[in-house]
Amino acid sequence: MKDRIQDANFPKTEDGRVYHLGIRAGEVANRIITVGSMSRAESIAKMLDASPKLFSLYSERGFLTITGCYKSVPVSIVCIGMGAPNADFFIREVRECLRGDMLVIRLGSCGCLTDLPVGSLVLPASSVACTRNVDFDFASCDPWEVPYRLSKPVSADPDLHRALYDALEATRPPSLKTLVVSNAVNASTDSFYSSQGRQTSFQDHNASLIDHLKAAVSGLTTLEMETFWIFHLAASWRGVKQSSSAVNPPLATVPVVPAFSGIPNGISEKVEVALPSLDENTSSRPVIRAAAAQMVFASRSSQAFITPDQVNELERWSGQGVLEALVRFDVAPERLHPVSGSVWSPIEPSKPLRALL
Repeated sequence: MKDRIQDANFPKTEDGRVYHLGIRAGEVANRIITVGSMSRAESIAKMLDASPKLFSLYSERGFLTITGCYKSVPVSIVCIGMGAPNADFFIREVRECLRGDMLVIRLGSCGCLTDLPVGSLVLPASSVACTRNVDFDFASCDPWEVPYRLSKPVSADPDLHRALYDALEATRPPSLKTLVVSNAVNASTDSFYSSQGRQTSFQDHNASLIDHLKAAVSGLTTLEMETFWIFHLAASWRGVKQSSSAVNPPLATVPVVPAFSGIPNGISEKVEVALPSLDENTSSRPVIRAAAAQMVFASRSSQAFITPDQVNELERWSGQGVLEALVRFDVAPERLHPVSGSVWSPIEPSKPLRALL
């Protein structure tokens, strides 16, 4: 770290750069694709307009932000790596750098719990969190605690979810027969291993975890590590206002248990999947809308794994589809970050590639 930090509560440099992403206002657009893979971010960036020149910043904390335009609409691609903490850094720090609404689509890989083939594309309508219970004694198997906990579900923004589905179908190459599932439920976990039911040399008490998750959550289709946290923060943002429009097909109604013991216990209560709303005076506040597209890389039932050629084909199509969904989504000009002083301004020179070291 070379720059002086101004405030320990929300660390920023003297010139307004946030601590982990390294960006400041005017360097990130309202419409954002977030990915975990650097190569995926760079591949999508090749689809952006030649002008203005792309802004690219790689922070010392490992985040990559690329901002440019797609069909003359400002768009950012932010690579965040993996896991809930990085998703938290991303949402909170971008929100501090951005005026107006924030549209986020997560494009990432996932494991599939159903019979969908690898190479399928899943657009989760909602997501739950499955987390390792650190109070459980994994060494001696404490009978009074449960090893894993399951959250209530939180939904994708229904309008952005539908826009994403429509854009993907509109951009689908004629020869591509990829299945697209848009009414599924996702589970985001805090480990690639223990809370995803993988068997390692650790004693994780998770041999039957996947079976029990599928029994506890109706429509559960995918496992990964980020979507829930993005949906949750979008829903928790105090400026959010629930849209009145519905998703077609409708969002799932998911039965959940508050603490996962490994044996479902008379699940009868249904929890409606919906974003919370505030009072009617919130319409002028900025909102965060979030949706996700998940590429099935692994089948947890057949143990099949996607091939490199399938990945390339799927990423090209889904990357374009996500870009189309973002730029087609209507946002009033007064709800966008100012063009003046931004890296996408046509009258100001773009910032060069730089690394924050």
